[in-house]
Amino acid sequence: MLAAKSQASMVINKTFTPKQLITWTGHHIPWILIWSSLAPTYYHFYKGDWFHIPWLPVSIIGTAVAFYLGFKNNSAYDRMWEARKIWGAIVNSSRAWATYVVTYVTDDRLDYKDASKLHEIRQRLIYRHIAWLYALRGQLLKTSPWEHTNLPGLVGNYARRIRQDFGVGLVEDDVTKFELKLLLPDEEHDRMLGYKNTATQIINQQGVDLRELEKEGYIDNFRHVELNKVLYDFYEHQGKCERIKKFPLPRQYASISRYFVTFFILLLPFSMVSTFTEIGSHGHWLSIPFTAIVCFVYVVMEIVGDYSENPFSGMAYDIPMLSLCRTIEIDLREVLGETDLPPAIEAKKNILM
Repeated sequence: MLAAKSQASMVINKTFTPKQLITWTGHHIPWILIWSSLAPTYYHFYKGDWFHIPWLPVSIIGTAVAFYLGFKNNSAYDRMWEARKIWGAIVNSSRAWATYVVTYVTDDRLDYKDASKLHEIRQRLIYRHIAWLYALRGQLLKTSPWEHTNLPGLVGNYARRIRQDFGVGLVEDDVTKFELKLLLPDEEHDRMLGYKNTATQIINQQGVDLRELEKEGYIDNFRHVELNKVLYDFYEHQGKCERIKKFPLPRQYASISRYFVTFFILLLPFSMVSTFTEIGSHGHWLSIPFTAIVCFVYVVMEIVGDYSENPFSGMAYDIPMLSLCRTIEIDLREVLGETDLPPAIEAKKNILM
């Protein structure tokens, strides 16, 4: 299946709780505390005045790094918000598609009337579109080389664990494993899964179907054109999503900020020691918590931007595509007059998939 075990998700509780903050960033606290303690410890036992760094140059570096992080985080947020707007447009276009199918595909121009066949045609067009939604979601959640879950070492291991605990693992395959199988005819289902870009070919199949319906007299030329315009909208929405998925935040912006933050953190303890020793004989120990707090703030700012730049990575910070797909599916099935509807997606652990 198309990434059947991949979901996207979004934190929905009113505030980002301290527990969530510690869960997703707490693994940085031990090394921050250790590094923050080295300089004052060395100073205490060896009176290492020689490695004191004046506060002014370090503060200038910290200010520059903060501006750079601000630029990166704004860029990452723009990518995430654009992704959400695209899916909002998909919701609107999907509802328009269902309305057009029900009102444009008719047997008014035919000599014979077959209500069951007409319903089957409308259902086929709408179900195929719902299948496109799930196919597109599955394709967007296939991990790219630059995403965290594909990285080696501790970062990759941590990302895979978080994806399992606060993303993919919350639903596994109990919701979406058989969606396409239920929505597409058997022959069409197997054929669509054989394509490299299943979502694109589903839209193409919609166009082929509309052409046949025009020949049969179920839609006239004007309505055929209007329905194809909506199909173009779906292509456009899909292309915009693929642009975000396949073109990352430029690596020079995404990576260099990490080097700047690291450089600033390396210098900070030596500068803080020299500042706090002015308080008194034991003032250097006070530099430990303050250094750790400043380091933690910069690390969290870096992490926020780093994870927000990929809104289709299947983690807790993503666009809730599964929930949106299910909302659209319910709306479109109701347009068909169905009452046996699938349940809306519920949040788990305050994460909406």
